[in-house]
Amino acid sequence: MSEEPKLIISPLSQSISSKGHTVAVHIYQLEGEKDWALELEGEHGNSYVWNDGFVTESAALTEAKQTILAEGMSIFIGPEDGKSAK
Repeated sequence: MSEEPKLIISPLSQSISSKGHTVAVHIYQLEGEKDWALELEGEHGNSYVWNDGFVTESAALTEAKQTILAEGMSIFIGPEDGKSAK
């Protein structure tokens, strides 16, 4: 029976707030892996995960901040029920 790999959470993970909204920036990697994963989670639990990994934790955080600046916070907040409006 093999053990699940340990999840390593980066100390650079943080919350970013702007104009009354908050997005959680999760940066993590599986033990033994070289790349870091990036996930942004909105205040209603909606999340966006990058498909490509990052060589460093710092590169992941920079990407998160640049994306928030370029796209705005609202695209990561999403609807409260997790479903898009039709």
